[in-house]
Amino acid sequence: MSRSSTLSVAEIRSERLLLRKALHETDREGLVELSTDPEVRAYLGGPRPRDEVEQHLDTVLAADATARPGSYVIADNATNQVVGTLMLARRSADRPGQVTEDGEELELGYVLRRSAWGAGFAFEAATAALRAAAAEFPDQPVLLVTQTANTRSLKLAARLGFRPVSTFEEFGAEQTLCTARLSMFRS
Repeated sequence: MSRSSTLSVAEIRSERLLLRKALHETDREGLVELSTDPEVRAYLGGPRPRDEVEQHLDTVLAADATARPGSYVIADNATNQVVGTLMLARRSADRPGQVTEDGEELELGYVLRRSAWGAGFAFEAATAALRAAAAEFPDQPVLLVTQTANTRSLKLAARLGFRPVSTFEEFGAEQTLCTARLSMFRS
């Protein structure tokens, strides 16, 4: 298994959620909302123009592609409706925010629709993905990077067991780098 590999599983289930690599045409409106909602995008560079997001989705759906490696749609188990997205992929070694000399650590990221905030979905989805990764990969550090101003994300990182190790400037804002060991998530 290469250090640069990402999760191989196409689906991850939790009590209320399904994390799936496959995009469905019915995901479209939820994915558009994730990229255009000013509150959801407050710490992610702001909302993107709807026409730009729709054009990108048309390209991705037409190519029958599933975004980047390690990217999942978070869907409600009962309805299969989009709740958000989750990424557990390698952080490029040329970006700031590394904890090993070689970089390329697994990095966890997530974004949820505003209507899903406060229900514990981010914690549940992240825990499920990290458990799947712990079953597939040897122990290694996992990163979570968020804007320092995003106190909700920092609280979730702490609840998941991540600890802040440094801050750095990226995307015009101070970022907090948090880390945890993958072994913490083994069942």
